Amino acid sequence: MAVNEVTDATFEGDVLQAEKPVIVDFWAPWCGPCKRISPVLDEISEARGDVQFVKLNVDDNPATAMNYSISSIPTILRFEGGEITQRTVGALPKQQLSAQLGLAEEPRPE
Repeated sequence: MAVNEVTDATFEGDVLQAEKPVIVDFWAPWCGPCKRISPVLDEISEARGDVQFVKLNVDDNPATAMNYSISSIPTILRFEGGEITQRTVGALPKQQLSAQLGLAEEPRPE
């Protein structure tokens, strides 16, 4: 499952109105820790068909980043039913990141 880009314009429809949980990676191209965590998120997304993964470039989409008080990147938020259910900041190892995002357990069947 690919990690798609979302924007200020598409955030509401792609994230807040999504039927399944959505993991949003708030990042920027110049951010070293963001580059390190990107393949980790790609790997987790491949194993989790029950959760959607997206990225939002904070430089190109400042309104959404400000709306969610993103002051450090990478910040990763888990949304369910339009509400934030988990928040993590920084480039964490895969196992720790999965646990903090509520993804440590086996994927649920769809």
